[in-house]
Amino acid sequence: MSGDYTRAERVGTAIQRELSELVPQLKDPHLGLVTIQEARVSRDLSVAKIYFTVLQADPQETQKRLQKAAGFLRHELGRTSTMRTVPELRFVYDTSIEYGNRLEALIEEAVSKDRKEKD
Repeated sequence: MSGDYTRAERVGTAIQRELSELVPQLKDPHLGLVTIQEARVSRDLSVAKIYFTVLQADPQETQKRLQKAAGFLRHELGRTSTMRTVPELRFVYDTSIEYGNRLEALIEEAVSKDRKEKD
């Protein structure tokens, strides 16, 4: 059982690495600066959720454009990798960085208010 898990992890890492090189090569000026954060592959290796962040572009629009390019990206992954079958690619905007930034701003605001009250 644990072998399946590590295999899915290894496949996810390989997909993340490959997509990190392939996505910037897409000829879509509306994508912005996309970073592939993680690729989580299902245990049966049939689906890969690709978590991404983006700068200088709308996350929802970027997600639509990446999903539209998924067939091409999957084909390229199959061409360049040793996988017998390449999982279906599903792109998901990763909000964890946004969430972390929001928390950091709230903490800074609370500390600043605390300092003002002490003065």
